[in-house]
Amino acid sequence: MKFFEVFIIGVLLLIPINSVASDSKKIDLSEIIPKDEFTKYKDVGDFIDGSPKVTIIVKSEPEDIAEYGPDVVKSITGSDCDRDGEMDNNVKCNAVYYKLWMKYER
Repeated sequence: MKFFEVFIIGVLLLIPINSVASDSKKIDLSEIIPKDEFTKYKDVGDFIDGSPKVTIIVKSEPEDIAEYGPDVVKSITGSDCDRDGEMDNNVKCNAVYYKLWMKYER
């Protein structure tokens, strides 16, 4: 039993602490979206339209499967306003725009 405990502790020590800590690190949006880029947007709608697009695969609806068969794939494309690689909803995009607006326009 002692060997097993030492083995587990040894394995845990091999996990880089930086990888765990980096997930919780806050990213300053101004490092990703500089002022000169942000000021080109007329409003939040323009900001969302100008953001990179992300496509995700979602579960197909029964109607789609009935019409196109069991191998149908359904996807949704949306905006990545905070540039983290994940699709953001309207609330998130508005929050990102507001944070940048507060930082750059004041």
